[in-house]
Amino acid sequence: MARRAAPEINAGSMADIAFLLLIFFLVTTTMDTDIGITRILPPPVKNKDTHVDVKDRNVLKILINSHDLMLVNGKPATVENLPQRVEDFMALHPNDPNFPEVKEEYIPELGKKVMMTKGVVSLKNDRGTSYEMYIKVQNALAKAFDEMKDQESMRYYGVPFKDLVNQKKIDLINKLVPIRVSEAEPENVGGQ
Repeated sequence: MARRAAPEINAGSMADIAFLLLIFFLVTTTMDTDIGITRILPPPVKNKDTHVDVKDRNVLKILINSHDLMLVNGKPATVENLPQRVEDFMALHPNDPNFPEVKEEYIPELGKKVMMTKGVVSLKNDRGTSYEMYIKVQNALAKAFDEMKDQESMRYYGVPFKDLVNQKKIDLINKLVPIRVSEAEPENVGGQ
């Protein structure tokens, strides 16, 4: 009996199918993306020689050393109680020398003057501070300012800040609760 020749397989369509599968998986697959801290950076300083004199009572000093230990105004603190400390510091305490000064500022959107704090949060960390601790502190600061914005939003509009959709209302709350965080250049303050 004679052997039959095996029929040829057309491999041209196999390449097309593989290409289509590749495109399908590239389009449908999600890629892990790095997330960071959402913070709008201030514009560059035009005149670096200008000295700004800030009274000591107006600054909440946060220092993180290379062992991830934190001091707030020279006293030990934890990340868990940091938001409450920041909120208390930034709250209005007129005529109390242990808290920041307050000033009256005219807000055109409200048509009146409101009391505003002169408080600033100063964050300084050691070069050896872990990234994890740095992010925890940043999150605690963001939580404090978010809570203060929620309080003002509830006071003026009856809804949490995140639920505001009107840009003018959002801008007003951001004006009433500015995020005043100053970060110093890291240095070796606590060891390695």
